[in-house]
Formats: sequence, structure tokens, C-alpha cells
Amino acid sequence: MAVAAEAVAPPFESLRTLGGQLVRFAVVGGLGFAVDVALFNLLRAYPIAGVHGWPVIAKTISLIAAITVNWLGNRWWTFRESRRRDTGREALEFFIASIAGSVVSLVCLGVSHYLLHFTSAFADNLSANVIGLLLGSAVRFAAYRWWVFGERRAGVTTSSAAKR
Repeated sequence: MAVAAEAVAPPFESLRTLGGQLVRFAVVGGLGFAVDVALFNLLRAYPIAGVHGWPVIAKTISLIAAITVNWLGNRWWTFRESRRRDTGREALEFFIASIAGSVVSLVCLGVSHYLLHFTSAFADNLSANVIGLLLGSAVRFAAYRWWVFGERRAGVTTSSAAKR
């Protein structure tokens, strides 16, 4: 009977780990979201005269700020067990994965604002900060978990550092 219980434990432990990471990812993402939305709306409210495409530029600036907040939170909290010693490379990969997810948000904003001509603040926020956020978050979580902070990546770096 004890053997059967041991055989079942690892998958549940894996689900517990995944669930904990999802919750921490959501909390960190919520903070990044607050930074993103606040900065985007502040910049959108004060456009630079004569600059074409200001909503997309404002969103790009707010996304970079949010990515920085998210990297720090995910590195030190969400994926702390698997953060890597090669911080610079980890940061670069995190920013690449974040940009891939953020492109989804920018595409949603661009299609809504320029193709469909929904140009109100509400429409910009709905397309970029709701639809784009939901779709982009799925891309980001998968990239962070399996590429940037993947157990294989952390193990390779840790064992490489230990050999030096």
C-alpha cells in the first residue's frame, strides 16, 4: 500500500509546484499590469505633439517598465528555485520571452486602433490591457517556465558554475 502512495505523490507534487508558480506569476503579473496600465494611460493622456503612432509608442514604453518589474518579481519569487547564476543571459532571455508575449498586446492594440478605428481610451485599454494581456500572458508563462527558468536551464548553469 505504501508503494502505491509513493507512486502517486510525484505527479501531485508537480501539480502543487505548478499551481504555486501560477499563483505567484499572477501576483507578480498583477503588479506589472498596474505599472503598465498606469504608465500607458499617463503617457497616452499627454501625447507629444506631432508624433505619429503615439498610443503604440506609449504602450511600448509602459511594457518595458512592466517587463522590468516582472523580471525582478519572477526571478526573486515565482521561479526563485530555478533562477540561474548567469543573470545577464537569464535577463536577456526573459526580455525576449516578455517581448514575444507583449507583441500580442501591441498587435491587439494596433488592429483595434488603426485597422478597426476604435480610438477611444476605453477601446485602447480593452484591446491592449485585457485581450492582449490575456493572450500574451499565456505565451509569457510558457516561455518563462520552460525556457528561461526551466529546470534543465537552471541545472546546467548551476552544475557548470560548480565545476569552475
